Amino acid sequence: MKPLSRPLFAAVAALFALLMIATRFNHFGDALHLPDASMALFFLGGIYLRKHLAFLAFVVLSVLVDWYSVSYAGVSDFCITIAYSFMPLAYAVLWYAGRLLAPRYNGSLASHALVFAGLLVSATLSYAVSNGAFYWLGGRYAEPNMAQYVQRFAQWAPLFVRAAAGYVLTAQVVQALVFRFAPSATGDRAAQA
Repeated sequence: MKPLSRPLFAAVAALFALLMIATRFNHFGDALHLPDASMALFFLGGIYLRKHLAFLAFVVLSVLVDWYSVSYAGVSDFCITIAYSFMPLAYAVLWYAGRLLAPRYNGSLASHALVFAGLLVSATLSYAVSNGAFYWLGGRYAEPNMAQYVQRFAQWAPLFVRAAAGYVLTAQVVQALVFRFAPSATGDRAAQA
């Protein structure tokens, strides 16, 4: 996939920022809220936006949303520990996995499958970084041990990966529909795919 034009880059970045702001308050979603899209947005950001400065901007945005939600929106600060400093690394796993896959994302069914598989792997690794840092360094568990960590990882990782997978799958369907029905909106279809 070729890099986006400036106007399309700005539009996608704005859409991703709005999605992050709208969904970051609720990890798994409920009847009134969508699940947190942050993991998916960092992965998709690597595919569509790619730029290192864009990655940094989204890290800053995520911190600002978290600060606001804890300071003013009544969200618990339970997860804000020294381990929070590992979040940029967890997000980098997603962004740079997406960036690595971007040149291979050509609109074919095989490339869609590759991107989806890449999301599953990178989201699991990203969750291992963030959750591992929280479990081992966060100070919330009196006697951390490997058996408990593995049990908790197996309990929570699928929920986070599933939410990210749902958003990425939706983005893939939208991209396929845009390429199929509005090729002029994306430029030359062969060049964009």
